[in-house]
Amino acid sequence: MPVSGKKIAAKTVSSPKAASAVKKKRAGGGKKRKKAAAGDALRAVLLAAVLIAVSAAVSMGIVIVRAAEPETVQAAGYGSAPPEAAAPETEPAKREPETPPEPPPKTREPPAPQKPEPARPTPPVAAKPAPEPPPPRSAERPPEKKTAPAAASPARPAAPPERPPRRQGTVVLVIDDAGNNLRELEPFLRFPGPLTIAVLPGLPHSAEAARRIRAAGKEVFLHQPMEAVGGQDPGPGAIYAGMSAAEIRAALKRNVAEIGPIAGMNNHQGSRVTMDAAAMETVLGFCREQGLYFLDSRTTAETAAPAAAARLGITIGERNVFIDNEQNRSSMLRYIREGLAKAERQGGAVLIGHTWSPDLAPLLTELYSGLVEQGYTFSSASSWIKKK
Repeated sequence: MPVSGKKIAAKTVSSPKAASAVKKKRAGGGKKRKKAAAGDALRAVLLAAVLIAVSAAVSMGIVIVRAAEPETVQAAGYGSAPPEAAAPETEPAKREPETPPEPPPKTREPPAPQKPEPARPTPPVAAKPAPEPPPPRSAERPPEKKTAPAAASPARPAAPPERPPRRQGTVVLVIDDAGNNLRELEPFLRFPGPLTIAVLPGLPHSAEAARRIRAAGKEVFLHQPMEAVGGQDPGPGAIYAGMSAAEIRAALKRNVAEIGPIAGMNNHQGSRVTMDAAAMETVLGFCREQGLYFLDSRTTAETAAPAAAARLGITIGERNVFIDNEQNRSSMLRYIREGLAKAERQGGAVLIGHTWSPDLAPLLTELYSGLVEQGYTFSSASSWIKKK
């Protein structure tokens, strides 16, 4: 362990004679003593740098290195600083030996640090202030956590009540007897849903009625007149019992040409003809050839149409309810409800009305949106038969 620098410095300051003796020895000592003096000066500067670096690290400020008196460094009680801590101050220490302020002689030389690292002090200054911004952010987060849950909880809407189960069923509306009067036809053309309108042939407005129906986007059927059991006049272009197959086919061709193109046909009256199996095979055979659908109006429970269709291998439709046997609102509502119940049970139902019922079109239009909301679907007659 070298002699304490504090004692040597005290002798140097208190005794002039000792100072002159030191000068003589230095002059005669040669290069070795000069190196020792320079080493002591470097050691003192390095120790001062250590003190400044430590104080700078505590205060997080800018490191300013100043050279301290050898007595101050020694009084602090620091020994030789490690080379890594003294490295940043190597270049200022090189300037000291040019005019040394009477440094005390030392026997041991500290290793001269030669690692030039002048750029190291600056990065800590720029890098250490960077972590300071996070504390304000952490201080701002608690209010967000407190307010967010409080605002979100009352904003949640209550769960909507469960809707009743939707009904299912297809409703097919067929309106017969078009062609007598265009004025009576107009309200049905404004119906918002699918609608099949059957046009009678051979009447003054038959062709025009069919044209208007197509223009309104509704479906046109031929309302084919057929002989009834009671002997009522079925109207122009009718099919009678006892007619040959050729006569039946000729009548059908004339009627289709008058009001066509059409999607299919259904019978007007016809309780007598529809009971004739041969006549119905001719009618249904014609429909198959022309690509037309047939809807049995079922004016009699003894109709032969279903059996004839089975023999020919085709599918036909059948009427389920007549809406306007009586033309008052309460009666029509009752039959409409009956048809809806059948549609729900069977998957679909065909409801037939007539153009000459003045309150039927307004009633159907009034009920349409509500029935759709309940889950009923509306279809044309041809689409329903094709689906079957």
